[in-house]
Amino acid sequence: MMKFELMASMMCANYGNLEKEVRELEAGGIDSFHIDIMDGRYVPNFAMSLNDMAYIASATKKPLDIHLMIEHPNNNIEIFLGRLRKGDTVYIHPEAEYHPSTTLQKIINAGMIPGIAINPGTSIETVYEMLRIVKKVLVMSVNPGNAGQMYLPYVGKKINNLLPLKEEMNFKVYWDGACSEDKIRNFAPKNVDGFVLGTTLLFGKSKPYGETLQNIRELKFG
Repeated sequence: MMKFELMASMMCANYGNLEKEVRELEAGGIDSFHIDIMDGRYVPNFAMSLNDMAYIASATKKPLDIHLMIEHPNNNIEIFLGRLRKGDTVYIHPEAEYHPSTTLQKIINAGMIPGIAINPGTSIETVYEMLRIVKKVLVMSVNPGNAGQMYLPYVGKKINNLLPLKEEMNFKVYWDGACSEDKIRNFAPKNVDGFVLGTTLLFGKSKPYGETLQNIRELKFG
């Protein structure tokens, strides 16, 4: 069976009972909880809050992936780092910061895993040097800010260009946005390390989470 990580995009969860959602995802075998924090400035939306993040951190032993879609995260990064556990991942958007490597160093110093998120319009060339610092690269296949957006096909080519650099620079690659079964079938064999699952595959379906996650893990790769 092919090995890849599956992360739950918690902005798509049912907030009427977040505890139940966390419990059922955990029991269903999710690998980590992906938490989108938006400031209404860097992206035109507000999503999860600091309190949602802190609650999920207290409710599960599974790792958290914190995706900061905020301007100048360096100004506020300590607020987030203080509520996370060592070994959680924090992604920043390089173009949201004057000196992204300073922010990444703060993440490393706090015992977290440093990551960058690359928007569809951000080229690999502009983040090339940072690939030596980070451990994870989150590739956005849609413009960030809202769930349920259309996949931008040219992102697939960007991932193909990024994958050969993984070994040399020692980072992992993750897919975020409009993640359907065909994307996993296509990109898991190419060595994409994990996929963030939202409304396309995981949330708002009539099946239990465990069944959906098992079906994804058992996909046949031709």
